[in-house]
Amino acid sequence: MTLFRPLDQMPRFDAQTGAGGAGGEFGALPDWDLSDLYTAPDAPEVARDMGWLETECAAFAADYQGKLATLDAAAMAECIARYEAIETIAGRLMSYAGLRYYQNTTDAARVKFMSDAQDKITTFTTPLVFFSLEFNRIEDATYAALFADVALARFKPVFDRMRAMKPHQLSDELEKFLHDQSVVGAAAWNRLFDETTAGLEFTVEGEVLNLEATTTLLSDHDRAKREAAAHELARVFGANLKIFARVHNTLAKEKEIEDRWRKMPSPQAGRHLSNDVEPEVVQALRDAVVAAYPRLSHRYYALKAKWLGLDKLQIWDRNAPLPAESPRKIQWDEARATVMGAYAGFAPEMAAIAEPFFDKGWIDAGVKPGKAPGAFAHPTVTTVHPYVMLNYLGKPRDVMTLAHELGHGVHQVLAADQGPLLSDTPLTLAETASVFGEMLTFRALLDAAKTSEERKTLLAGKVEDMINTVVRQIAFYDFECKLHAARAQGELTPEDINALWMSVQAESLGPAFEFMPGYETFWAYIPHFVHSPFYVYAYAFGDGLVNALYATYEGGLPEFQAKYFDLLKAGGSKHHKALLAPFGLDASDPAFWDKGLSMIAGFIEELEAMEG
Repeated sequence: MTLFRPLDQMPRFDAQTGAGGAGGEFGALPDWDLSDLYTAPDAPEVARDMGWLETECAAFAADYQGKLATLDAAAMAECIARYEAIETIAGRLMSYAGLRYYQNTTDAARVKFMSDAQDKITTFTTPLVFFSLEFNRIEDATYAALFADVALARFKPVFDRMRAMKPHQLSDELEKFLHDQSVVGAAAWNRLFDETTAGLEFTVEGEVLNLEATTTLLSDHDRAKREAAAHELARVFGANLKIFARVHNTLAKEKEIEDRWRKMPSPQAGRHLSNDVEPEVVQALRDAVVAAYPRLSHRYYALKAKWLGLDKLQIWDRNAPLPAESPRKIQWDEARATVMGAYAGFAPEMAAIAEPFFDKGWIDAGVKPGKAPGAFAHPTVTTVHPYVMLNYLGKPRDVMTLAHELGHGVHQVLAADQGPLLSDTPLTLAETASVFGEMLTFRALLDAAKTSEERKTLLAGKVEDMINTVVRQIAFYDFECKLHAARAQGELTPEDINALWMSVQAESLGPAFEFMPGYETFWAYIPHFVHSPFYVYAYAFGDGLVNALYATYEGGLPEFQAKYFDLLKAGGSKHHKALLAPFGLDASDPAFWDKGLSMIAGFIEELEAMEG
């Protein structure tokens, strides 16, 4: 149970960017208005809340430490309410500091403000470490009787998940030590990674670019430009590889040490516990996707090589547009209308929830110097609202990214009524609304296609996105599994990590590809491996789940919209089995994953039929 929500970046596609500012190339792109959190770093409310947090954390510990097992239901309900209030203030402060930082990670003042806030909040909340440790020592019979009371019953799912960590918790003293030193441990290495990637410079055809702009060129219409960008990425990654290898070595070793002390059965076990998902369900997903490589990615990329007139694809061809695809730039207003129209077509309520994101400064869309790469939706705290970050370049995939992150935002708004402890959705279900929002937008565009060539372009783009979401993310997961297993045996050289990367790339992308020298370093810039180990399978989980959900929607399941909104409103209050039961779905059934993969295969079959 965290005391504030981390800013989890979620750039699903390869990095994309946009030109920011009012009246720019794509129209007036919105910027964040963070005043709903705080009006300025030196606003009196910041100092007020910091002071309250310090005092209340100390008071909470004085009132409850050593006494949790003696509380009756009414007293425990009051205790939980105070804990939620602390989490809300801590989350509000860190959300504000973090969002400002991600707007410009190279601004020293923003870096200092976030670092200082993190240091203070870590210090203030150290006295609360006792809470989960002592809570987990409550006898099972006492716990069951306590949470059978109507005042507490709704909180039982979140405390059940907390108690799942009971076999893995350390002594109170060690837990406090880990909490205290986190700011100079993983958090510090995360910052080093962020600041290093944000500061990288790449020169392509005489122009100096940042990471976002350079990776964007990998989907440019000009093949020579794509090739130049790929070689420049490899050159710069290679020049910085020792730093990236040090970050990965250190974080993997730190995790191995902590996992060993906690008696975790595997490096992935902690993620599965936090996701409230059984290891065998994740394994079934992984195995189904790997078995499907030949009928998905291998098959599609062979088709793409034919379209491009190539015997072999190079890595800079993976996200290349189709030859007949026009390089049209999509204005921001059109992107908004497309996504909002798709949302409204499904349910007017969904569009109504999404509307304020555009009008009230809840989206930061343009590229600015030092801005973090990719895209994410951050829920902040349940008493405010989420914020969405994009890097908008006016490409069709940018429109899908908007649909994706706005789906997260809608989900977070709906789940907020659950309150601070129950609104957080496990990662396995956190991608549901985002991927469903993409699917709605894609289907709306497909239905509006006027020619077979336009339909082909849309289908190919969707297949590539799904391959990036499912195949590529499971390959990433396998890479992480191999990396952590290898690190447990000793220090890894950059060359060792390169070899692990290439072993999964060759397997997942298939025989249609040749790999240029230098591609072995492309693991270096992927933030998930650093920020959220083993996060990536959640994308494949979400895609498979949504494909199955969408099939039931198309099949005319009665009251689908109402059931779908109930799923989103549940937040983290229910297990995935309970949430999927109203749709007749069960993720623990191995056949469940084949349904989702069959949808991708069906799109590829339609593309193949167009060739005939």
